[in-house]
Amino acid sequence: MAEREVHVLLVEVGRAEEDGLPDHATGAGMLCYAAAQSEKAAVDETVAVLRVAGLSPLEVEVLGTAAEYLAENPDLEPERPLLDRALAENAVIVAQVTTYDD
Repeated sequence: MAEREVHVLLVEVGRAEEDGLPDHATGAGMLCYAAAQSEKAAVDETVAVLRVAGLSPLEVEVLGTAAEYLAENPDLEPERPLLDRALAENAVIVAQVTTYDD
């Protein structure tokens, strides 16, 4: 069985009733850190968590594992505590939300 690792995902969400996004927003992009044994499991678990939270995931882009992400973006090293937390807690963490406006 594969070992768990953190995958970095960019999830585009549309509007849904009671999604918690600002009224003026047309959707959002969410940077997520998901601990899972595979890329597919990370995507599936992240989408499931966002749906439970009342959001409407439309598209998921996998940006790589935490190691790959940090190697390509060394200026994001301050994100390591959140990446480590996702792994330690076997969790999906929404690290950043950028709302889209008309």
